[in-house]
Amino acid sequence: MSGGENPRVFVVEDHPIVRSGLVNLLGDRYEVVGSADTASTAIEMIIDRWPDLVLLDVHFAGGGGEAVIRAVRQVIPELKFLCFTVSPSRIDVARMFDAGVDGYLLKTSDEQELLDAIEATLAGQRPVSREVAGFMLDIDSDAPDAEGLEKLTRREREVVDLIARGYTYREAALSLTMAVKTLETHMAHIFAKLNVQSRHEITRIAFETGFLRPDDQIDPDADIDEPHVHDDEVDGSEDE
Repeated sequence: MSGGENPRVFVVEDHPIVRSGLVNLLGDRYEVVGSADTASTAIEMIIDRWPDLVLLDVHFAGGGGEAVIRAVRQVIPELKFLCFTVSPSRIDVARMFDAGVDGYLLKTSDEQELLDAIEATLAGQRPVSREVAGFMLDIDSDAPDAEGLEKLTRREREVVDLIARGYTYREAALSLTMAVKTLETHMAHIFAKLNVQSRHEITRIAFETGFLRPDDQIDPDADIDEPHVHDDEVDGSEDE
């Protein structure tokens, strides 16, 4: 950002109405250089447009805010990231700060609080909503289930995100552009790391720890039948 210019801001938000509202709000004070609703699109556009700050949520397709921060920081290490989310979950706070987020603000904040948090982040400060500020003192004392999810790789967390939302194995494989057999392998690793026996248990852990929000699935307590997995594969690369 050169002297005299408005800071350049990029928005990552998967709810269209919220994204539009943020772009309109921030456009009065900053130069909004783009917006995206998935991690892959956000990473590509952010690296191409080189903003000063990225305002992003925790959960969205492709790995969420964590995936964006980790990928972009490899190219633009000085870029500022401010999380703006509905999630007060300790596991989300821990995951985002571990990835390198600069601030964490809840969507219960008003417009002025958001603008103040952006200014603070740009100035090198670490604004955090008071509802989650206490987590910064004892972030390492997460519940056992949260620690289990933290053991998962980025790709495994992407699998959990879809399976817990109710995707079948084949649907999840298609969404992640991998073979069904590859997804089965990921699921075997997830079962072992979380010490669970079914996708129903994975779903419970995802919601109980705040990895997913209640509105991410119609009924997280509904019985989920184990799908019969065929040997058919989905075209596409098998990410690590």
